[in-house]
This record gives sequence, structure tokens and C-alpha cells, in this order.
Amino acid sequence: MELSKAREILEKYNKEAFHIRHAEVVSGILEYFAKEYDPGREEYWAAVGLLHDVDFEVHPEAHCVKGEEILRTEGVDEDIIRSAMSHGWGLTGTSHQPESTMEKILFACDELSGLIGAVTLMRPSKSVQDLELKSVKKKFKDKKFAAGCSRDVIVQGAEALGWELDELIQRTISAMRTIDGC
Repeated sequence: MELSKAREILEKYNKEAFHIRHAEVVSGILEYFAKEYDPGREEYWAAVGLLHDVDFEVHPEAHCVKGEEILRTEGVDEDIIRSAMSHGWGLTGTSHQPESTMEKILFACDELSGLIGAVTLMRPSKSVQDLELKSVKKKFKDKKFAAGCSRDVIVQGAEALGWELDELIQRTISAMRTIDGC
């Protein structure tokens, strides 16, 4: 799927700048990891990232379930639908468990990108460029900080990937440094 088409679908169902920006950040993270784990398919991974929350703004109560319906209506390939919706496994009504490396990275980094984004907003630079692992770890331990970001999902994602939590956080910071405006 071309990114322009994925972006068109995203913007059809999402109007809030925050949701569109989140999709772009997750897309950038997946594109970054695709270079290592699936070279040549960066655009595919990025499209999955753009579409992962396509339904959240219009159907938050049925997140990932309505996403499947929306993406099918839009003629999106079943593989993209499955991968995009797998990030909600265990949290929403989706039956798609993350299986591929891309799906596991999406599962782990979706929540983590929100936490990292919140940490950067607290910094004088408002940027991930000078963010250190220890700053994220400190806020990770504070359950009241960015309370909507599930620490359990982040830990489960790291475990599914076979990575230590510190490795997941540091690699996600590195990925976010490649995204404009982070």
C-alpha cells in the first residue's frame, strides 16, 4: 500500500492533530525498524503504523474491531488490517495476537511512543533528540505520569520481542530521533 493512500484513509477518519501526529510517529518508528528487520518493505511497515488507530477517534469504544471494518470498506489488504489491529490484542476486542516482528514492535512501541512523547514535553528542549534512557525509565516507574500509557503492554511487548525493557526504550528513542518534529 502506498503511504499517500494510507494517509488519505487516516485523515478521512481522524481530524484531531494529536491522533494524526501519533499515527505519523508510530509509522516512523515502524519504518525505522523495517530497515533492519524487513529491508525493502519500509513503506508497508509505515502504512501499518499510519493505519493502526484509524478507528480510535470515531469508535474508541470498539477500537480495533471497528478498525477492521473501516479498513475492509476502504479496500485495504487483509495482511495490513491484521497487522494494524494486532496492536490492540489483550486491550480491545481484537482477536489478532501480534505474531510477526513488525506486529510485536507495533504492540510494544505504540504505548511506549506515547510515554516517550509525554516525557519530551516535560523537557526544556521539547525534543527527543537530547532525551536519555534514564529520564524515560524514571517516568516509566511513576504510574501517575502519562497514566494512559500501559506499562504492562510495554513490558509484554519487550518480552514478546525477547528484548530487555531498557533495550526497547533506547531503540524506540533512537527510532523517534529520525522522525521530523520529535
